[in-house]
Amino acid sequence: MSKPELYVSLVVGPDCDMESYALRSMLEYFGARVTVHWIGRPSDLVDVLSGEDREDKMDYLILNFHGDEGRFCLPELGEDVYEDGEPRGEFFDHQEVLHYSKLQDVKVIACGCTLGDKQLAEAFLTSGCASYLGPADYIDGNANVMFLTRYMYEIINHHKTQQQAFDIAQSIDEETAMYQLYLP
Repeated sequence: MSKPELYVSLVVGPDCDMESYALRSMLEYFGARVTVHWIGRPSDLVDVLSGEDREDKMDYLILNFHGDEGRFCLPELGEDVYEDGEPRGEFFDHQEVLHYSKLQDVKVIACGCTLGDKQLAEAFLTSGCASYLGPADYIDGNANVMFLTRYMYEIINHHKTQQQAFDIAQSIDEETAMYQLYLP
């Protein structure tokens, strides 16, 4: 096998499997090596964000989740099922990102409604990430796939800079225009 064009970690939240299959197929078709992390409980997300369960070689961390009001939607477990110290409840917000994340120089893309919220983005940047992308409002799921497809196509196939690829992908329509790019 030849060397991959990019190394991508795809983190899949609850009820996001069909979109994630499409994203993984597209990324692999373009030449990326994709590692998938299926999130079944909050500690799974914590392990990825903290680096405990994350690849050493990674160009992009894609967080494919449903979002609500700038928070990641997680499975809510029975009180007796949670592990000690595990975040509880159905949302994972900027406070948890600040508490658990160690993302030095990682490029993060959060594909879910309102996950481009400024407060959430600032929490990711504070955790050390090199950039953060996400839609600032309630985006159509098909637009998420279109944005990511065009963005990665420009990065991988045309060797565009992050800003150039972002500008092109964001310009597709009013839905993809919801994406925001945050830099430190």
